Amino acid sequence: MNATTPKGFWESFSGPNLGYVMDLYEQYLEDPESIDEEARKVFDQWGAPAVSEGGSPTQGQADISFQLPANPTIFSKMVAAVKLADNIRTFGHLAADINPLQKPVGDVRRIELGEFDLTEEDLKKVPASFICPDAPKRVKNGLDAINYLKEVYTQKVAFEFDHIHDMEEKHWLQRTVESGSFFRELSREQKIGILKRLSDVEGFEKFIHRTFVGQKRFSIEGLDALVPLMEQMIIEAVKTGVKTVNIGMAHRGRLNVLAHILEKPYELIFAEFKHASNKDLIPSEGSIGITYGWTGDVKYHLGADRKGQNGGPIGARIVLANNPSHLEVADPVVEGYTRAAQDNRNKTGYPDRDPDRAFAILVHGDAAFAGQGIVAETLNMSKLNGYGTGGTIHIIANNNIGFTTETYDSRSTKYASDPAKGYEVPILHVNADDPEACVQAALFAYAYREKFHKDFVIDLVGYRRYGHNEMDEPMVTNPVMYHAVHNHPTVRAIYGEQLAKEGVLTAEEVKTIDEAVQKKLQAAYEKVPDGEAEPDTAMEPPENVKKGYLSMETGVPEQELRAWNAELLAWPENFHVFKKLARILKRREHVFDGKGKIDWAHAEALAFAAILKDGVPIRFTGQDTQRGTFAQRNLVLHDEQTGEEYIPHHHLSGVQTSFAIYNSPLTEAGVVGFEYGYNVFSPDTLVIWEAQFGDFANMAQVMFDQFISSGRAKWGQKSGLVMMLPHGYEGQGPEHSSGRVERFLQLAAENNWTVANVSTAGQYFHILRRQAKWLAKEEIRPLILMTPKSLLRHPLASVEPSVLTDGKFHTVLEGPGTKNTDAVERILLCSGKVAVDLEEKLNSAENTSWLHTVRVEQIYPFPEQELKEMFARFKNAKEIVWMQEEPKNMGSWSFVEAYLRKLAPQGAEIRYIGRPRRSSPSEGDPVVHKKEQNRILTEAITRP
Repeated sequence: MNATTPKGFWESFSGPNLGYVMDLYEQYLEDPESIDEEARKVFDQWGAPAVSEGGSPTQGQADISFQLPANPTIFSKMVAAVKLADNIRTFGHLAADINPLQKPVGDVRRIELGEFDLTEEDLKKVPASFICPDAPKRVKNGLDAINYLKEVYTQKVAFEFDHIHDMEEKHWLQRTVESGSFFRELSREQKIGILKRLSDVEGFEKFIHRTFVGQKRFSIEGLDALVPLMEQMIIEAVKTGVKTVNIGMAHRGRLNVLAHILEKPYELIFAEFKHASNKDLIPSEGSIGITYGWTGDVKYHLGADRKGQNGGPIGARIVLANNPSHLEVADPVVEGYTRAAQDNRNKTGYPDRDPDRAFAILVHGDAAFAGQGIVAETLNMSKLNGYGTGGTIHIIANNNIGFTTETYDSRSTKYASDPAKGYEVPILHVNADDPEACVQAALFAYAYREKFHKDFVIDLVGYRRYGHNEMDEPMVTNPVMYHAVHNHPTVRAIYGEQLAKEGVLTAEEVKTIDEAVQKKLQAAYEKVPDGEAEPDTAMEPPENVKKGYLSMETGVPEQELRAWNAELLAWPENFHVFKKLARILKRREHVFDGKGKIDWAHAEALAFAAILKDGVPIRFTGQDTQRGTFAQRNLVLHDEQTGEEYIPHHHLSGVQTSFAIYNSPLTEAGVVGFEYGYNVFSPDTLVIWEAQFGDFANMAQVMFDQFISSGRAKWGQKSGLVMMLPHGYEGQGPEHSSGRVERFLQLAAENNWTVANVSTAGQYFHILRRQAKWLAKEEIRPLILMTPKSLLRHPLASVEPSVLTDGKFHTVLEGPGTKNTDAVERILLCSGKVAVDLEEKLNSAENTSWLHTVRVEQIYPFPEQELKEMFARFKNAKEIVWMQEEPKNMGSWSFVEAYLRKLAPQGAEIRYIGRPRRSSPSEGDPVVHKKEQNRILTEAITRP
């Protein structure tokens, strides 16, 4: 009889299987003999489908007509079988054996036959190819297929990729898992190699444990398989052409990774434990680069750079990033390293990027992956034009605990890996006691990354053999877990016994491997000298850091500026710039002919042109940076009819280097970390980050504290990163006023960075040029630059073209020349935007000869010599006054006061004029703000 498929029949199939069944239908209609015999029998029972109008059967179609068989229950059984198979794929991980300390306790009902009203006999009647088309040949029928899927999805490896939307990726993942190609057969040599590496890992930890009793090392024990997992992944990557592997990880297991992935010599690690001299132990150039700052860091924070020139099993450059104790904050830094390693900057336009040249491995703690927001920020950047690195392999070193906090107190999700689901990242859980499965997971993850250039998560589920550190007693807070840990054999012991049972090695050979490791470690230890009784505590910076920047000319000949200016305004005739913007930009056309001045954005555009012309690549990012938060920049033009983009700096004649400008995601910590990493890995690039408002930089405070301000002193890690922080009090409220310059000045010491608050477009031009010229030099340091808002178009902040053609950056700018220096009673110093407010106030004031104004454009390093020489000219000065718009406990006052007291002429009083101490950075009411600002300016120019 004729009937119509019940509504919802085809929808009951899901995912790749539905597509497979529909394709099989079409193939059956064309040539019944061309399909699997078992499938043909089922279709023969059904009769040939009679397709309704609309063409061939397709996914989701619910009105296909066909001849029902005499016994229609075949349909319900088939649907149930396919649903069961999909449930195994989706929920099999809940029943998988992935935790070394406990047997599976998940809900297995979803994958049981009874839940779908199926019997084994029912399944035997369903073709295996309907349920698992990629199964190996030994799978003969539906029952075999279901059992096979359970075997695949519920053993010591568990998969989660049901949340992946892209069907090509999902099909590939499912085919790879179910075809059996995931589980590669390892050779005898490979198995012995894994055991030897596990012996190295365990032996290293045990040696330190008994040799350096009570010292912290944050051991890897319980997750020993992390090392062979990473090692085999890197070896596989190098085979495909990868040249650089960048690794980020916190302290857990770090020393073992340094020793066995980076090949940091045991002697050097032991010297750090003994507080001994390592001068004679550092390897020669060309093997592993290890840099130290002058104040240093604890051993489990240090990174290393394995150059890769010496051959060996891993031929690529491998970098382990330095890491503070703030766990995940190195994640975006490592991504920045990786993007820099992938970019070819020796061309005009945006850099060419090759994601196969380099990739990143990020090792996360389980509590940190779920708990630290920087993880989500980093995941969010993974597919963005300005930040993508072609896929990162994330490995969760899962101890099932955070310090003393159990999982039920540290996350609201079942798995630590669950946050990655929101970014459609495939997840694989693997039992850390199965090192072969761990190696298979590594190869699978890299194969996915290589094919799709997207992130992948390996949740390596293990335990922590000791407490948070080796002096901590976990039985106090986690007794149940640690009773299990104390009774649990090590993975080396488990795997050694397994290989002995398999006949790969004898028990005696396994023991011999372990003994050889201990001999090797002891020999290394004996090379290390005794600790120094009187270690050097001077901790002095190198001379090239002490001396700081030397003055340099940064002017550009007018004819060159004229040519660049014309090119920057010459967009194609058929490109339709928004008319209002076009009129504004075209005002720059005749500025070199005496018509108008150069404002802030114009000076910036010309500075960038000059820097590019000098062969220095530029990378410029931030929230709304392409246009500029205040609509001032517009370095990326948009066709108002088509939306097409045009970047004038990409079309400057004679430029052979890249100019990259990206709008960033709405985050500060992740982006600042990324740009710092990019700059460290590409020190010849002028890397600039701009905050939307300077106040928002406090969201990235950890990056300033732990990396940018202190990285060179701790790790010897140079950076020339520029950070632009819009700053100035215009009555916009507490979150749109202060870039919190006081915080950067509090961190300023040992010439670690430059902090500037410039007041003219010309000063901005020259300080950018100076920074670019110093990039390749040892003296380079980061630049904290307070940039303006209201000054962007202010006539008093704009300059004549001659300011750009002649001269350099001035750390101090004096006000109009004072004819009678003996008449000056007050020297008034200030910085940034308020200096322009003061100039406006003075222009309408009378009898100001008793007053001399000075703009301190660079606050750190403080211009002591310049001010000392200037003060000496004013013999009768009674007051040295620092004026600022910030509250007294903020801004620069607390920093500059000591310098002013040191430099002031004898008898001169040091005074402060500004807002009183406040808990909030500024007033919230614009009327109140205006009144307070006027009070400050009036007091500054009023004679006592």
